[in-house]
Amino acid sequence: MNTAPRRALLLAALAAVRVKTQAPEFAILHAWLDSWSGLGLIVLGMHRHGYDLSLTHDRNGWRATFLHRSHVLYPWVGQVLCWWPTPWRAIQQAAWRALSTPFARDYSVIDDSLQ
Repeated sequence: MNTAPRRALLLAALAAVRVKTQAPEFAILHAWLDSWSGLGLIVLGMHRHGYDLSLTHDRNGWRATFLHRSHVLYPWVGQVLCWWPTPWRAIQQAAWRALSTPFARDYSVIDDSLQ
């Protein structure tokens, strides 16, 4: 199954919630994604692309981290190092960062041919 169209739609939705405007179209999108059901849709979309979610809460607010299953050695992929007042904002920011950041090169395997 080609996941590129779904990834593009997820990125477009995440980009739209980052736009600061009073346009009614964006208000509708915010009302949808700034809710528990919108949060679930983002988490489901990220899961389909191979990401697992860690969501934490304390007196500082909410923090989310998306970790790609094929890069368990890179837990910082998609991690937002600041706290947000709402869980949906934390998840939106972490998902945006995870999808926008290329994977780091894996240096754990040493190629002897380079020496």
